[in-house]
Amino acid sequence: MTKVHPNTVVLELDGRSISGFDECQYSAAAVETLTVWRKSLLFNCNGFTVFDSKGNLVFRVDNYSSTSTREVVLMDSAGKPLLTVRRKKLSVTDEWLVYNGEETRKHCLSIKKHMNILHYSNSVLAHLSPCSGGSTGYTVEGSYSQRSCMVYDERRRLLAEIRPKESVGGVGFGGDVFRLVVQPGLDSAVAMAIVILLEQMFGSRGSFSLIRR
Repeated sequence: MTKVHPNTVVLELDGRSISGFDECQYSAAAVETLTVWRKSLLFNCNGFTVFDSKGNLVFRVDNYSSTSTREVVLMDSAGKPLLTVRRKKLSVTDEWLVYNGEETRKHCLSIKKHMNILHYSNSVLAHLSPCSGGSTGYTVEGSYSQRSCMVYDERRRLLAEIRPKESVGGVGFGGDVFRLVVQPGLDSAVAMAIVILLEQMFGSRGSFSLIRR
């Protein structure tokens, strides 16, 4: 069986914090390459399990399929809430809000699904808007079904990329395991929040739903 990750030891993040995210002060000292597994490690849960380049567990999403939750919590390896994703109530368009930790009042990022009346005329998938007003926003482009997506800032600088995971020993992983490459300047937790929302917007037929519609 092809291994998704090289290590099985669960390690805590080394004091990384995303405080200041509501001011859009995203931080990353170097390029991070994460392996995203579209599966919860808990029984009877839907979610994601994310490993760093050394095989250490860094992020978790565990949502019980039987619950009626309208939110998803991104946690670190120890189960500490980092970001909460909620679908916006009474929204005409597909729009989600991202909050720090388990915050329930002021959101720090909104993500809207791109409405393209010409359907397949371009590759824009979603638009991201920080609430601080310090940036004009970001765009997500590409194809989530093919696990080939790019996140750009307003200057068209690449911030993050979703790629298919390379096969190991000639055995491919399919769409349930893929790479998330995060550039300096964007926090990897924010990049994972984008992945969660792309799954909600563009997950294949029969895929799990983390947030009830």
